[in-house]
Amino acid sequence: MKLLIVSTAPFIYKEKDVYAYGPYVNELMIWNKNASTMAFCCPIWEADRGLLISKVPFEIKKHFKLIDLNGLSLKAKMQSFLWSFYNIMLLFKGFYWADHIHIRCPGNIGLLGCFVQIFFPNTPKTAKYAGNWDPQSKQPRSYRLQKWILSSTFLTRKMQVLIYGEWPNQSKNIKAFFTASYYEEEKESLIVKNLGSKITFIFVGSLVKGKNPMYAVQIVEGLLSRGFDVCLNIYGEGVERNNLERYILKNNLAEVISLKGNQDKGTLKTAYLESHFVLLPSESEGWPKAIAEGMFWGCVPIATSVSCIPFMLDYGNRGVLLDRNLNSDVMQIASLLTTTKDYIIKQKNAFEWSQAYTLDVFESEIKKLMV
Repeated sequence: MKLLIVSTAPFIYKEKDVYAYGPYVNELMIWNKNASTMAFCCPIWEADRGLLISKVPFEIKKHFKLIDLNGLSLKAKMQSFLWSFYNIMLLFKGFYWADHIHIRCPGNIGLLGCFVQIFFPNTPKTAKYAGNWDPQSKQPRSYRLQKWILSSTFLTRKMQVLIYGEWPNQSKNIKAFFTASYYEEEKESLIVKNLGSKITFIFVGSLVKGKNPMYAVQIVEGLLSRGFDVCLNIYGEGVERNNLERYILKNNLAEVISLKGNQDKGTLKTAYLESHFVLLPSESEGWPKAIAEGMFWGCVPIATSVSCIPFMLDYGNRGVLLDRNLNSDVMQIASLLTTTKDYIIKQKNAFEWSQAYTLDVFESEIKKLMV
């Protein structure tokens, strides 16, 4: 089977090797198991731009090298519009080549892929919408357009659309899905963590405003001011790092809050095991990888009530749902810190739920989609 991946996620070439965003590479390896040949329609970056990258461990037979469509200035927008026609031409070329087309949304390239796939009604297709599918959420116009096209069984034929969470009144081609990080053989027994010692929070994700790492810092600061022995370890890089460093220095939090940068899978596993809570106050999410991973290693999740997160946290039975009011959020976490029994119940519920979402199950579901 000739599988074509259409994605905004870039490739970075270093001599003869190809690199991409690490978690994306892990998922591509699974798709590759079900294809005889895999090709890509995606942009190229000259450098990683701080992205946590991994080497692509399989041969890429074809790469239809698209132009990266980004930029906020009027000139950049005009250039993106003109380059879109070049990208569309390459997408048509890739679609003609493929036996199965997999489009990854949302994104600029995903949007073009949504339009081009209309002209290939007889080719089997899948789409992964990795953003927030909540019909009631406020999203950019281009995101809403992608969701509308993907949901239309008239415009979108022979396609299964993979989304995060279960939402009412969806078209028949919409399929609730998930993402996984660990195999069945990696499972370990739950370690019940003691709230009597220093209470450790962990944040894992890009240091950007959308992930809201500053709010995570302020939550821990609020708990500290209420007398709790707490600390926060932040894993990731991004444009907000300098702002976080200044805030931590200005408010004398250096002994409590640490910026660890990007780290490998093994280091993160150890960090999760040593943490009581995984904290992610994002403004928007698809499937929050850090929350799922933290639950898998026995952390109680604390996250904003967006996208499929309420479903993941069973509306508070498997964690704490934030309402983005700092005082009330700190108060509900503080209440949990003083009630060990409730903490243990949430930890057990979160752990048991997460254990069902392994890479073994993920691989078997991908295989079904490729038939």
